[in-house]
Amino acid sequence: MAANVENPLILVDGSSYLYRAFYAPPHLTNSAGEPTGAVYGVVNMLKSLLRQYQPSQMAVVFDAKGKTFRDDLFEQYKAQRPAMPDDLRSQVAPLHALVKAMGLPLIIIEGVEADDVIGTLARKASAEGQAVLISTGDKDMAQLVDDNITLINTMTNTVLDPAGVGDKFGVGPELIIDFLALMGDKVDNIPGVPGVGEKTALGLLQGLGSLDDIYQNLDKVAELGFRGAKSLGQKLADNEEQARLSYLLATIKTDVDLSDEQLDLTIKTADRDALVQLYGKLEFRRWLAEVLDEDTTAVAPAASTEQAAPQIDRGQYQLVNSPEQLRHWLDKLTGAPLFAFDTETTSLDYMKADLVGFSVATSAGEAAYIPFGHSQLDETTQLDRDCVLEAFKPLLESAEHKKVGQNLKYDMSVLANHGIALQGIAFDTMLESYVLNSVAGRHDMDSLSLKYLSHKAISFEDVAGKGAKQLTFDQVTISEAAVYAAEDADITLRLHQTLWPMLEKEPALKTVFDDIELPLVPVLSRMERTGVLINKQLLATQSQELAERISTLQQQAYELAGEEFNLASPKQLQGILFDKMAIKPLKKTPSGAPSVAEEVLQELAHDHPLPKVILEYRSLAKLKSTYTDKLPLLIHEHTGRVHTSYHQAVTATGRLSSSDPNLQNIPVRSEEGRRIRKAFVAPPGRCILAADYSQIELRIMAHLSGDQGLLDAFAQNRDIHAATAAEVFGVALEDVTSEQRRRAKAINFGLIYGMSAFGLARQLDISRSEAQGYMDTYFERYPGVLQYMENTRQRAEQQGFVETLFGRRLYLPDIKARNQGRKKAAERAAINAPMQGTAADIIKKAMIAVDQWITEQASDKVSLLMQVHDELVLEVEQGFADQAAAELSRLMEAAAELKVPLKVEAGIGSSWEEAH
Repeated sequence: MAANVENPLILVDGSSYLYRAFYAPPHLTNSAGEPTGAVYGVVNMLKSLLRQYQPSQMAVVFDAKGKTFRDDLFEQYKAQRPAMPDDLRSQVAPLHALVKAMGLPLIIIEGVEADDVIGTLARKASAEGQAVLISTGDKDMAQLVDDNITLINTMTNTVLDPAGVGDKFGVGPELIIDFLALMGDKVDNIPGVPGVGEKTALGLLQGLGSLDDIYQNLDKVAELGFRGAKSLGQKLADNEEQARLSYLLATIKTDVDLSDEQLDLTIKTADRDALVQLYGKLEFRRWLAEVLDEDTTAVAPAASTEQAAPQIDRGQYQLVNSPEQLRHWLDKLTGAPLFAFDTETTSLDYMKADLVGFSVATSAGEAAYIPFGHSQLDETTQLDRDCVLEAFKPLLESAEHKKVGQNLKYDMSVLANHGIALQGIAFDTMLESYVLNSVAGRHDMDSLSLKYLSHKAISFEDVAGKGAKQLTFDQVTISEAAVYAAEDADITLRLHQTLWPMLEKEPALKTVFDDIELPLVPVLSRMERTGVLINKQLLATQSQELAERISTLQQQAYELAGEEFNLASPKQLQGILFDKMAIKPLKKTPSGAPSVAEEVLQELAHDHPLPKVILEYRSLAKLKSTYTDKLPLLIHEHTGRVHTSYHQAVTATGRLSSSDPNLQNIPVRSEEGRRIRKAFVAPPGRCILAADYSQIELRIMAHLSGDQGLLDAFAQNRDIHAATAAEVFGVALEDVTSEQRRRAKAINFGLIYGMSAFGLARQLDISRSEAQGYMDTYFERYPGVLQYMENTRQRAEQQGFVETLFGRRLYLPDIKARNQGRKKAAERAAINAPMQGTAADIIKKAMIAVDQWITEQASDKVSLLMQVHDELVLEVEQGFADQAAAELSRLMEAAAELKVPLKVEAGIGSSWEEAH
């Protein structure tokens, strides 16, 4: 019977792939800190096989727990193998559950290995003329290959038929067992014949034939031409029993007793509800979305809640397109204790966005869309824009009527540009999710809907298209827009009903939300809309100067390399440095190529001039493209200012980030970076006021560690770096040199970031032993710091998270990782996060206080412009600058009460650089 090549029986060595996926990146975890990478790797491989071969029959086979018949044959069989890691053991059950949910037969037979089950199934199918594809990475399986049985290794994308086995191993499938018996197998602890390796085994098999043939012709072994052949015959004779045992151990059993149920390898219909539940818990969001797309009726428990997520029925949403309906919904919203609110607009840029419609929801499933700005009418009509805005304005501006939204800062800014001051922001689901767990994934609505509601929301691309032909929302037909927009409001309300009870169970997290994150929303909205004035002529001049310097560096690089090349191309740079110049690579990329990352070039620059030139080239090119060229293009045509966007729900530690432009990355240590700050200016009659926390993270370290030496240094207002230098180098404070202070500063800040002696040595360009000596002395002088670090590591491992002074949490999924690199990185984060996160909380609290002062007392004289790291930047009337500086410093220093005083340094100038 001819083999059915088009529809092979696929047999998957699940145990082999489970281990291989566990040790291969990415090392995934879900938001609960549970490892999921091995499950993901195996399921991804299964999906690939299904997609490529579209089989009707398949089995995924795993080893059973406990001993097998081979342990009875040889007590030391696989004895050297370590126990299964805990991080892997915890993934076995969910993987088995997922295989079953996919409709794939799962087979586990006690007393034998997965190989034996696969061998039995493969031989049976081959005897019936069926094509069999065994998916494995195990070389032992090559013995099973025949005209109908083929091996595929999906991780290396290689396929082995009989000829392929011969090419790969040097012998055909019929001699693979003999091959393994002679040379042994370290992985399975099969002993083989002592002194017989791969080449010797091949020489024997190719010269004499099978193991039986060899032992029948031991006198001919000496005649074989390979090295050591003359003395090998006696060694074989002395170890015949061991060779025969090894043959038995290496032989895959092909007559395992299987039931009719186990022999039924037909792929069943997938259990979509189970897939939704499992993908949700494991947080495989793309696959969850795919399942929900395939079957919109699938409903399962939400990923992070115990209750079932109610099914979302889009058919219940209402389109409000008459004055009577508008009045009905306004009455409904006015009477609701809380309603979800969302705007639909023409742009994601809050300064350019025009309103198209409002969506609202008062309870789960009860949602509506009010369109008034669509450019294309379909069979429906829309309401008059002015009428809707006038009708909604009192409700939206009412502090008594509570609203919940998803990223309401954006909606607040857009409404403000249309003359509506949004009040009554009670909740924000993006911030609720972020405060609950900042590292649990993305906090956008579509991701949260998948995670917490097991529901795939209609995406913007679903209604507006993609790419260059994507429509703006005002061009989307109202009938399509209505369902999309109303669903947004419905999901937002449902998310709040899911997330808020979780926050209420954690009083400290609830306080972070109530007292820090939510009150910051209007502050950031006002800052963004105020914007900052930019001197574009100054930037144009700097751009030209940078271009000239970049060109000079380019020529220097060509001369040093001996040829022209693309300095921005990692591949070409690798060729120059490591091939042509024969510099020894320090690190490799995940693909195995020599790394030319910044930290590598910094190390190489100590001994080679070209990497130093490349580093300066990269730095200046980035400044030019990101700031001096781009900032003038970002000036708003109506305000004449640059308006950044601040992001509350991005960083792990609670720090704000910004984009378009990214204000956080303007370098302050280089002259070129400081010159960019000179372009941030004040208009006539006003000036720039900048205030910066002094050494805030070190002060937080003193508070958290309670180390008396640090507390005393700050209490006495000593230069902390000089004080540390005096302690570490054993000199009087007044005798500390600038070099000693520089080294002490590196130690102070390095320890905050969990730097090792190796890292400190590299930064200071000293030996590792010298760096270790500095650190040892530091910890002797400041023992409280060392104790804090040890306590923090232990607490992080016990809890899985660390906290800021105000209760914000940073979860550390890798804190219990078996991989030491990932574990050490998590420990460094555990030490740093409480300090960096507390600093972030403090400056956010300061911003709220400063904004309140401005709003109540100085709105015509002061504007809050920017927040950058530990610094606030304001624009003030010139005659009010000194008074504003004093009040700003007072408010910032009062933002938190630590065991040491917070210190703020404020400056005034015509530009940001001058004020800094």
